[in-house]
Amino acid sequence: MSTQAINTPVAVQPDETGFFAMMAPGARRAFFYLVVIGVCFAIAFPVLWLILTSLRPASGMFYVHRGTEFTLENFVEVFANKTVLKAYLNSAIIATLATILSLGITVTSGYMLSRFKGPIATGWFSTIYLFRCVPYISWVLPLYLLTQSLGIYDTYLGLLLPHVAVHICFFSWLMKGFFDGIDPSMEYAALIDGCTRWGAFVRVALPSAIPGIAALAVLCWLWTWNEFLFALLLTSHNTPVLTVVMAQFVHELGIEWNLMSATAVMALGPALLITFFGQKYVISGLKI
Repeated sequence: MSTQAINTPVAVQPDETGFFAMMAPGARRAFFYLVVIGVCFAIAFPVLWLILTSLRPASGMFYVHRGTEFTLENFVEVFANKTVLKAYLNSAIIATLATILSLGITVTSGYMLSRFKGPIATGWFSTIYLFRCVPYISWVLPLYLLTQSLGIYDTYLGLLLPHVAVHICFFSWLMKGFFDGIDPSMEYAALIDGCTRWGAFVRVALPSAIPGIAALAVLCWLWTWNEFLFALLLTSHNTPVLTVVMAQFVHELGIEWNLMSATAVMALGPALLITFFGQKYVISGLKI
């Protein structure tokens, strides 16, 4: 065998005897659609089961008593529960405030990490990197002791600050990525025309980053709305939130599946609306 034959790369031929190669194009397409439908059903099944459970009477929670009876009494009972309504309102307020405060800091933080090099940017990046590496659950006990000592336990402020801190550590990275994807030449042109650095940020960089900011706003709101661990340990009777109230349907007498499901469906509504109206921003923001 000659040296030229040994050095010549040989193209790898596709496996003509594989399972998919033996299928007709139509059968291959049908198999693909079946897989997609199966995955979509697997994702949607828990939600459908939750909605069906929320519409079932208490006696229909167990298999031996199952039937075709459905009722709205679970939602009526949940809406009549002042604790649930208060928790619903608290969750909305905390999620909205945490999103606004987090974006106010995260946007400028991401811009600084993207455009500036030096000890301040490096130190800030190292700080958020260090805090982000710490396991999430290890934050809880120190935060509990800190809020107790500061007198802000079971208050809006005591729950907002941990949420904002976590958002800053995580979303500053994402915001840096968004600004990295924006060409800085327009900002340089604005600086040459006499604009200040802050003016270039507000007038040029910020409008270009709107899709990314909107995407982060959706993610921040959903994360805070669904968060459970901070809410469980940093709140009590004064500022109950929906995730904790749902867990209170588990008690020594059993689990009130029907009321828990009705409350979960109530919690699902705002999250679906935010996702529906914000999906185009999330998709466009993730493409930056």
